[in-house]
Amino acid sequence: MLTTRFAPSPTGYLHIGGLRTALYSYLWARKNSGRFLLRIEDTDLKRNSKEAAAAIEEAFKWVGLSHDDEIVYQSERFDLYKKYIQKLLDEKKAYYCYMSREELDALRAEQQAKKERPRYDGRYRDFNGTPPEGVEPVVRIKAPTEGTITFEDGIKGEISFKAEDILDDFIIARADGTPTYNFVVAIDDALMGITDVIRGDDHLSNTPKQIVVYQALGFDLPKFYHVPMILNPNGKKLSKRDGAMDVMEYKRMGYLPEALLNFLVRLGWSHGDQEIFSFQEMLELFDPKDINKSASAYNAEKLLWLNAHYIKNASYERLISELQEFGVNIADHDKKEILVDALRDRAKTLVEFAEMAKAIIHAPQHYDEKAVKKFINNEAIEILQKYAAYIKIYEDTLHIPVDFEKATKAFMEKHALKMKQLAQPVRIAMVGSSVSPSVYDVLSIVGRDEVVERIEKFVKTLLHDDTKSF
Repeated sequence: MLTTRFAPSPTGYLHIGGLRTALYSYLWARKNSGRFLLRIEDTDLKRNSKEAAAAIEEAFKWVGLSHDDEIVYQSERFDLYKKYIQKLLDEKKAYYCYMSREELDALRAEQQAKKERPRYDGRYRDFNGTPPEGVEPVVRIKAPTEGTITFEDGIKGEISFKAEDILDDFIIARADGTPTYNFVVAIDDALMGITDVIRGDDHLSNTPKQIVVYQALGFDLPKFYHVPMILNPNGKKLSKRDGAMDVMEYKRMGYLPEALLNFLVRLGWSHGDQEIFSFQEMLELFDPKDINKSASAYNAEKLLWLNAHYIKNASYERLISELQEFGVNIADHDKKEILVDALRDRAKTLVEFAEMAKAIIHAPQHYDEKAVKKFINNEAIEILQKYAAYIKIYEDTLHIPVDFEKATKAFMEKHALKMKQLAQPVRIAMVGSSVSPSVYDVLSIVGRDEVVERIEKFVKTLLHDDTKSF
């Protein structure tokens, strides 16, 4: 059965690049009715892997990815790793190395002086003498000293490494007995039945070492797919400032998970010119062999564009529920559908959506000075006073936007006014600024009684402000 995995180190949160790797691995497994597993690579016991796993689980839940089986923690498998270390020692495929720190430093200095690549020289590879006292040995694997290590990468094609250029007898167990990264990764991938390893191409240099471990233990090699990195628009390594942040930070910034997944699936993979993919389409169309060979550039504007698309097309129920996360509870508001429709085309994020909704739902506590200076004069104040008095006449007939539109047009016709003379002063009175959705939508959402209250409050504020001169 095709089986993929996502195997992060416990950094405390799920990184945006990690989510892309997890997404690719998830899609490939699910497309093939296979398994998608989660492993926490926490052999460094100083890090709190449980908290990191909880953060990853939270992010997975938010974006809708689910893993099969229990989470595997490498820190809980040390006895298993020791068994395989001993197996290699018994089969003479690994050995104890008693090289001291002083010896290693001297060797490095000598190699640097000769401008040679720093590497272990194999001095204890076939050692049969008496171990030196006072040295806790490490365990090294016997790596090939000549020839090539070749494998087929599903993205990059055939890749070959000359053994003499990239390998020495690398350490598989430290002096304290803890196993090293490349050793445990190979064992876990083999024992967990991983058939397809999809990971960032920063791991490419680890692959030949892991192949050495696979071959020494007689394990079958998985299929490797090394995905090019995500870079910033300048072609540099992605930083937090560019978007390389905790996945849950995107939630806090008001992004919908489907927008983020759609954005990430296209960072390195494509299907013709299609930009928008439902999750079902991703499952049907994704194939790792179609991943680009070159790095992808993070584009914040593209993500905003996608997010705006998904907000625009989300259901009323979904948006009303999402807005509660940002302090806007309109579930019982009698004009909630009008409010959602008025704002869904204007908001790029749920944060923007919530702020615009708050500006309409709650009476303004202050008014934009620039807007007041530009649009408010004695004539505007008089028009607002007349408009409030006119609106009062309509006792219970102003409900939806078209009701306010008819009444407002009748008012303007009666007083020979143009829309520009009324619209901006009314907007400022309603939301505190000259920017809002359709003024009729706003008036409908606010409701007749509060429309009158907000206008009267605004006029009162203006008339009692001694600094204003109209």
